[in-house]
Amino acid sequence: MRVALWITGLGSAFFLASHLYLSSTSARGWLVGRLGENGFRGLYSLLALLGLGVMITGYVQASHGHFLWIPGHGLRHLPLLLMPVALILIVGGVLAPNPSAVGMTNALDQAEPARGVLRITRHPVMWGIALWSLAHILANGDLASLLFFGGFLLTALLGAWHLDRRMAAGQGERWRRFATVTSYTPFLALIKGRQRWRWGELLRPALFGLGAFILLLLLHPWLFGVRPY
Repeated sequence: MRVALWITGLGSAFFLASHLYLSSTSARGWLVGRLGENGFRGLYSLLALLGLGVMITGYVQASHGHFLWIPGHGLRHLPLLLMPVALILIVGGVLAPNPSAVGMTNALDQAEPARGVLRITRHPVMWGIALWSLAHILANGDLASLLFFGGFLLTALLGAWHLDRRMAAGQGERWRRFATVTSYTPFLALIKGRQRWRWGELLRPALFGLGAFILLLLLHPWLFGVRPY
């Protein structure tokens, strides 16, 4: 079982390192020049799936009895509070045209480039994954979960930060205009008055996100063998 913990940790480290390295301006440019855009995306997806497969294999086989803290009822039920928010951000990030997504830089030229959950954060999918990861780390409290979900947490937060730097370097003033009215940290642009709420734009993400949460809540025991309530 100790070997499985090592496999989980190494898989997480590979998943994080490959994402950050392949997303860097120099590595991405070099690979696109030799493989083409589609070839690069294929390599990126292949390495992501490889890292994910190693992580899952290790996590399933690892002992979950090495507790770093004993989660009480509050922590055990934390996902019930955070997961609806996480799924609303993820769904909203998929539904809204995000200028930082592949092939979506034209959205930077719109009169109002930040709509929907982008008003909350310019990286809604990444923050949704981060909340999902954090909730499960705190709710489980064991070393295997920290290694597994910690890989996703670091990849999401560092990946979003890294993406900001790459987009600023590649898009210049177009990106700075978008970054001025949005924020890396959720709600910060709203708190500082750089952005405004538009409740109507959040209706679809909220409905789809809450629907996904209810579905996952019902299927969780059968999909993952754990009852979250």
